[in-house]
Amino acid sequence: MKTLYLDCGMGAAGDMLAAALLELLPDPEGFVARLNGLGLPGVEFRREPSVKCGVTGTHLSVLVRGAEEDEAMHSHGHGHDHEHGHGGHHHSGMHDIEHLVREHMSLPEPVREDVLAVYGLIAQAESHTHGVPVPEIHFHEVGTLDAVADVTAVCLLMRELAPDQVVVSPVHVGAGQVRCAHGILPVPAPATAYILRDVPIYGGAIRSELCTPTGAALLKHFATRFGDMPAMKVQAVGYGMGKKDFEAANCVRAMLGQSGDGTDVMLELSCNVDDMTAEALGFAMEKLFQAGAREVYTVPIGMKKSRPGTLLRVICPESGREAALGALFRHTTTIGVREAVTRRYVLDRREEVVDTPCGPVRRKISSGYGVSRTKYEYEDLARIARERDMSLEEAEKMVEGQ
Repeated sequence: MKTLYLDCGMGAAGDMLAAALLELLPDPEGFVARLNGLGLPGVEFRREPSVKCGVTGTHLSVLVRGAEEDEAMHSHGHGHDHEHGHGGHHHSGMHDIEHLVREHMSLPEPVREDVLAVYGLIAQAESHTHGVPVPEIHFHEVGTLDAVADVTAVCLLMRELAPDQVVVSPVHVGAGQVRCAHGILPVPAPATAYILRDVPIYGGAIRSELCTPTGAALLKHFATRFGDMPAMKVQAVGYGMGKKDFEAANCVRAMLGQSGDGTDVMLELSCNVDDMTAEALGFAMEKLFQAGAREVYTVPIGMKKSRPGTLLRVICPESGREAALGALFRHTTTIGVREAVTRRYVLDRREEVVDTPCGPVRRKISSGYGVSRTKYEYEDLARIARERDMSLEEAEKMVEGQ
């Protein structure tokens, strides 16, 4: 499985993430040229070498009308306002961001959607923090052209690298206070803290804002899960450097490689119940699937006092543990759940849409371990069978042109 691991031991910002991902490409200069052809008005990307604590990496500069923006040139990226920012940059709202992304940049549609989804996370955080509806939110730093450029660069790089999964380390957010548009706030700033809900974060001795709202939103949007680095064969390593210098190397490290060799780690959550009806068990299974379980099944068992009972077992990824446990305790009568960590061996899977005499039909393709299988999507075959009043077997033969 193609895996991207992001080490955020010194937090994350948009430019650091973009620079780290850029280093993973075989032709980073060619990609920078593509970035400069996007059509962002007055924006120029520059890739520069940067050394932190003896490690050489990349700093990706964004020049807006010939000048690189920094904290001295604009208000910090937290809060909303209806005035103009320092340096003459208008504070943009979501409508302005959407207009810029859709009308002024030459982007594939999935990348446009990613960019707007990232900004949507930031807007929701600002809305919650300040009690202002999302349409009325006006960004400071995150609405300026350099931040739009950083977000767009990361979204394009993610599409270029096309990992099957993105694993992100626990995020170091820093400590102390940060100065922003409305005064001095604790680190992590309220918008960052809101975005990073349900994400493992930690502080430390470094008294600085290490994770920005933009960095937080990018991580939240693209992460498959947050946790330790998986066992993987690393093929490329990238270092995206920040501007500040600390005792520790101020960088995001990105590692791209293959993980699992067709295996992944799953959890088996089990409980025994002897006082639930079949209807209640069925409802609980439905809720467990809705909570993200991959498999849910029951086994009849004999319990103490010679009572017949039911073993309820849930298979879920590690990232789904809390949701599955919550559903188990809420929708069953159990007072305890057992956990076992198991390895799952899987074939590589992909889906394609094929043109057939019955119209477009999805087809699943699985391969690995010396085998290859194809299977039409059941829902598509069932739809054809219903529409034409035929059996599933007849629908499949018609799809195959027989």
